[in-house]
Amino acid sequence: MNQDTICALATANGIGAIGIIRVSGVQSLEIVNKIFEGKDLTKVKSHTVHYGFVVENKDQRIKNKETESQQPTTDSQEVIDEVMVSVFKAPKTFTTENSVEISFHGSPFIAKRILEVLIKNGARMAKAGEFTMRAFMNGRIDLSQAESIADLIASENETSRKVALNQLKGGITNEISLLRNDLLNFTSLIELELDFAEEDVEFADRSALNMLIFRLKEKLQVLLDSFHYGNALKNGTAVAIIGQPNAGKSTLLNALLKEERAIVSDIAGTTRDTIEEVLHIKGHPFRLIDTAGLRETNDEIEAIGVRKAKEKVENAEVLIYLIDAATKDFSEDFKLLESILRADLKLIICATKMDEVLPTVMEGFEEKLRGNLAREFDFIPISALEDMHLHDLKNELSSYVELLKSEESNVVITNQRHYEALRQSLASVEQVEEAVHAQLTTELLSYELRNALEHLGEISGEFTNDEVLGNIFSKFCIGK
Repeated sequence: MNQDTICALATANGIGAIGIIRVSGVQSLEIVNKIFEGKDLTKVKSHTVHYGFVVENKDQRIKNKETESQQPTTDSQEVIDEVMVSVFKAPKTFTTENSVEISFHGSPFIAKRILEVLIKNGARMAKAGEFTMRAFMNGRIDLSQAESIADLIASENETSRKVALNQLKGGITNEISLLRNDLLNFTSLIELELDFAEEDVEFADRSALNMLIFRLKEKLQVLLDSFHYGNALKNGTAVAIIGQPNAGKSTLLNALLKEERAIVSDIAGTTRDTIEEVLHIKGHPFRLIDTAGLRETNDEIEAIGVRKAKEKVENAEVLIYLIDAATKDFSEDFKLLESILRADLKLIICATKMDEVLPTVMEGFEEKLRGNLAREFDFIPISALEDMHLHDLKNELSSYVELLKSEESNVVITNQRHYEALRQSLASVEQVEEAVHAQLTTELLSYELRNALEHLGEISGEFTNDEVLGNIFSKFCIGK
């Protein structure tokens, strides 16, 4: 266990009504007691709150009071702030160590002064994520729960909050534990066979092992499949808004966001760069990307914008392609769509500027599109200026993400590291399956079973090296 006592600002930087400084470590009560004028914190009960003052030099102030010194208070003896101090004694704390939280008036200057006197009296500044890392190292939480804390802090909608909270409460941990327990039982039996190799004894029933492999593959695949939905929750679904110049792309972006985010002009080619903004629809984040109009151009700057637009389409999951409702000839649009479409891309085609055309103009519009595009797409006629059918467009986007949900598991994988560990575990399980069918050696079975176990253990942190841990916790804020 690390013997250092650490401290850091737990609340956001800047001016606020209240700020909180966290202190954790073996000497946290003694160190804070040296600067706290109030009750003796080393003698109070755990999980209690105490009123008092943080002072620069407590011993000198006590001495002055005892001698009734009339000398003026110096900078080294002054009261820094009036505070409330919360005391939490080991092991029932977040880090499982003695911990103290100092609530002060939320001035950055006061925070700086309190941290200075804490360090002067034996504490040190915490590194990024060090409080959470101590909770992990001390067995309070596993690694997936530690990562969920960062996800919970970063959550921007109700759905991502619920997913992160479920992970913090042990959702993934419980799923992985069940898988690992089944694997561990069979691995133990297989390795027992190695110990009695000369006696040709079979402890692990191969038919039962086949059944286990089937269940493991099924469960691992369900978890892997949930990553598409989890990634959409965590990072947002990338939606590229594409079309020819003046099709209404920037107008649509502004209408969806309900703010003037992009410049709108009748001059074709106004948008020269991509603009990316996040829109939340029914608890799901969407990264809307307004792009330059797609066309052949001799303008060097506009050409760069067109190239960037095509790059964004390559990384998008949903494509909203806009066609002016007054368009008679779709040949150029078909050519553009054929050049950028991928099989896995969700396509929504919108006829724009519906407020500018008569209903008769739209007769046969959709049929003409479907007759020339050999792929599935949704068609929605809209007017961004008049807010016509924009709710239908939002519903279509929301439905796309909802379809990614798995009905087979309450656990959603949102972390790339977890996804890779599950993928590698599945690969090892498939190797076990091949080895059983081919009646390969017990040594090979044991090796692949161990690999599957270790990859699952990487998720909880049971099998994780210091470099991986350092990378994970370095992404946390200081004070968490």
